[in-house]
Amino acid sequence: MNYLLDNFWWFLLALNYLLVFITAGYELMHFREPVKSISLIFALFVLPGIGLAVYYFFAQEFRKSKLFNRKKLYDQEIIKHWDKKLILAEKDLLNYKNECVEKKIKLVHLLQNNQSKPVTFKNKVKILLNGEKKFASLFEDLKNAKDHIHLEYYIFNSGLLGNRLIVHLCEKADEGVKVRVSYDYVVSNLSSAAIKKMKAHGIEIYPFMPVWFPNLTRKLNYRNHRKMVIIDGNIGYVGGINICDEYVNFEENPKDKMFWRDTHLRLEGHAVKSLQVQFILNFNFISGKELKIEDTFFPKIAPTKKIGVQIAASGPDTDWQNIMEAIFTAINTAEKSIYITTPYFIPNNQILTALCTASRIGIEVKMIIPEIGDSKIARYATNSYIEQLLESGVQVYQYQKGMVHAKTMVVDGMLSSIGSCNLDNRSFDINFEINAIIYDSEIALEMTKIYKDDLKHCRELTLEEWLQRPAAEKVREALARLWAPLL
Repeated sequence: MNYLLDNFWWFLLALNYLLVFITAGYELMHFREPVKSISLIFALFVLPGIGLAVYYFFAQEFRKSKLFNRKKLYDQEIIKHWDKKLILAEKDLLNYKNECVEKKIKLVHLLQNNQSKPVTFKNKVKILLNGEKKFASLFEDLKNAKDHIHLEYYIFNSGLLGNRLIVHLCEKADEGVKVRVSYDYVVSNLSSAAIKKMKAHGIEIYPFMPVWFPNLTRKLNYRNHRKMVIIDGNIGYVGGINICDEYVNFEENPKDKMFWRDTHLRLEGHAVKSLQVQFILNFNFISGKELKIEDTFFPKIAPTKKIGVQIAASGPDTDWQNIMEAIFTAINTAEKSIYITTPYFIPNNQILTALCTASRIGIEVKMIIPEIGDSKIARYATNSYIEQLLESGVQVYQYQKGMVHAKTMVVDGMLSSIGSCNLDNRSFDINFEINAIIYDSEIALEMTKIYKDDLKHCRELTLEEWLQRPAAEKVREALARLWAPLL
């Protein structure tokens, strides 16, 4: 016993490295991206104890695992029943004479083959800039709800905005409207009083994958990053804006609050059916019940504008990285221009190579990122990629008015993407995400005008200037980049 006590730390270190070798072997046998595996194995070996903790809590992958099997069973039943009704045959696609769809037909086929997600045409689309416009529109639609309200949010916080929303939801529930709410357990800050109030009014509310030890390792890393609402099956909201005071530029906000620039989308029409499917799948998963499908969930849609919209959803429950592949395809099939706004640019090799290559073959590639951002390590990791972008001719702009949190892309004046997905590994491979892909030149023109207006509040970076940044910044960027696959 004395020998053990005298050599306690040596035994502990030996045990650590025994586990490290076992874990490293396990990691290698899973055939992940080499860069990601190297980063993980590096952390395991050079950070005794900490490396194992990081791997245990953050780095394990459960794509196609038993954790999501039940959800995938729901997927099969519901998607077969509803999405196939909306998928158009090739001849029907051509009959719509939508030039944008014809030009971007490869992307249409990709999403249909990957996840049976149809391109729909009977849609109205409204772009909503910033939280104040999004919530003014949403609150008005909530007042007019007749049958059901479905909300699914990454962040749902108590506060000025959250409490206003809860009042609206409780009032509608009292009127007989069925209200269902999903919020992410890890990042949301709903008070117990707020939850009790909603339940008392008959609102069904469930957290997404609560983290209780010992299940922490399986659940902490996979979060529901989506922000969407479905009202009566014919109005939908999707985009980047959470239910949080920080996201809204209200007059009553503190004067020192950072201006928040974000983009959301209001949809009417057949595309809302795809949003509805995704909500039902998630709600079944988190509630442990199978929600009875009502006809009112998928009502008949009156003829509206013929705007092509396709919903791309991805997560660890999908066989493919659907949104990443959609972005990759959009970049690789671009002919003239690519305009991107993202709060976090920590790409995989595919997206980075696609952007740099597009620029070098003469396509105009512009990217807006925050100058400061809301995460130091993410900012340094993002900055570590800027030199390579600038060397390839990509025009990089830092937004200076405040925090730019929009996740948008406009390609060739024909295709627009608005949703929850950042250009980073976490959004591509780990979190549950959802984007709306819009095939319409008028919407693309509106998005381009918005983009050019945002550029007025940006500073363009030059390669000469960027190379002169302080050495300390370069060191921070290098260290942050090592952790990039885990961010």
